[in-house]
Amino acid sequence: MNTQEMSDPRAALKKLSGALRKLHKTLVDLETGRFGPVGSPFEHLQLLTGHPQFAWLRRISEIVVELDERLDDKEDIDTAAIVAYKTVVERLLSPPESDDDFYRKYVEALQESTEAAIAHGELRQVLSLLAAPSDPASGRQA
Repeated sequence: MNTQEMSDPRAALKKLSGALRKLHKTLVDLETGRFGPVGSPFEHLQLLTGHPQFAWLRRISEIVVELDERLDDKEDIDTAAIVAYKTVVERLLSPPESDDDFYRKYVEALQESTEAAIAHGELRQVLSLLAAPSDPASGRQA
């Protein structure tokens, strides 16, 4: 992500969406491989949305859908929106205070799959370049 993209909230959100989408696809492919043959694309979609084995992926799926809807919206995207999405994604990828099925399975996927680990690193890099919440004490961004 270059300086121009960082200054354009819509471009920054597209970068976040692309990195999250890549990670999501990698995790879906990994879980599908564990599940076994799935049949048609429609049957695969039904498994992703309804089968308990894929339930842990729904949290990341929902964020991807929400990002896509926001990007399809013609309204302006401001820095506050970027910070909000950054916070949601960072919380999802951070160790929870209590047992969390998503996080446990996510860490297992990162340990099992080089592709998942690479996609995770790329997403973390994008997150590190996004706008940080403002520091009210200094008036600067953190």
